[in-house]
Amino acid sequence: MISTPTRFLRHAGFVGLAFFVVFDSDIKAQLQPEGSVHEKPKRLLFVGNSFMFGALSPVRFYRASSVTDLNGEHMGGVPALFKTLSTEANLDFNVNLETIRGAGLDAHLKSKLPVIAQPWDHVVMLGYSLLDRQNPGNPKLLINTTKQVADILHDKNPNVDIHLISTWARADQIYPVKGAWHGKTIEQMTHDIRVAYNLARSNSPYVHDVIAVGEAWNRAITEGVADPNPYDGITAGQLNLWAYDNYHGSAFGYYIEALMVFGDLTGLDPRSLGKKETCAYELGFSAVQASALQEIAYEQLKADGPDRVLKPFTVKYLNASIKIDENSARAAARIN
Repeated sequence: MISTPTRFLRHAGFVGLAFFVVFDSDIKAQLQPEGSVHEKPKRLLFVGNSFMFGALSPVRFYRASSVTDLNGEHMGGVPALFKTLSTEANLDFNVNLETIRGAGLDAHLKSKLPVIAQPWDHVVMLGYSLLDRQNPGNPKLLINTTKQVADILHDKNPNVDIHLISTWARADQIYPVKGAWHGKTIEQMTHDIRVAYNLARSNSPYVHDVIAVGEAWNRAITEGVADPNPYDGITAGQLNLWAYDNYHGSAFGYYIEALMVFGDLTGLDPRSLGKKETCAYELGFSAVQASALQEIAYEQLKADGPDRVLKPFTVKYLNASIKIDENSARAAARIN
């Protein structure tokens, strides 16, 4: 038979252990940074077309396993870039994409409604690059379909956070004679696209804002980071934001798109990602190129929301080779 003192000591030890476990858990919970990967992942859906999945660039299949392609086409695209950026910022998003080549939101409503009609936390979407394939520049289709999609998403989750992406000017529509914006400037086409997206936002109470990707491209051109006209050759030291068809984006162009979405959704400063940011590193950007594009995104985000506070953060790189390369560079510098 166990004596009373022994029973007491065992009981006290058990209580003490239980107290320590609870106390330790509480402390860890309090110390866990806000938005950390231990919180329940936010469900994020990207809806779009080739401008979303990164056509004609290595972005198309970039880290495809990190996101869910709801069409089963195993694409990564801008959603995978965003997933990488947000993970580097210690944020956890369950990222999904639903894309249709060469299509506007009307095509998603017609053929993909069961896929997108779910209770998402965040949705980022864009329409066809010319607004309307049959009537380039006409915003009516974008305005109407944005409202229809937003209404459906809101019905599934009244708290859904919806964003639109205002896309870039297509060089193939400006410089060649056959282009719908021929004789006009990149700035004018970008402006026309942005006005259409602003009208679409105004037509729905459920759309949070418009992410100014097209203006970010223009800013890169204005500041000399990117070349304005791919038809006359690319100036040395400048980037080509377009792919070889002068229509879709290059890896640089899609990187700007992802940075803009990242800054807009998270409220974090894209400059904190740094010159060795994982996506830029794996896509073969130089440190100067990565930093320049992050600066462009920051400036455009601030221009769109002067009162917006973009918080700095400590980046967590996802590719071990980044650190290895840094150490090798330091060692080489010491030898030389």
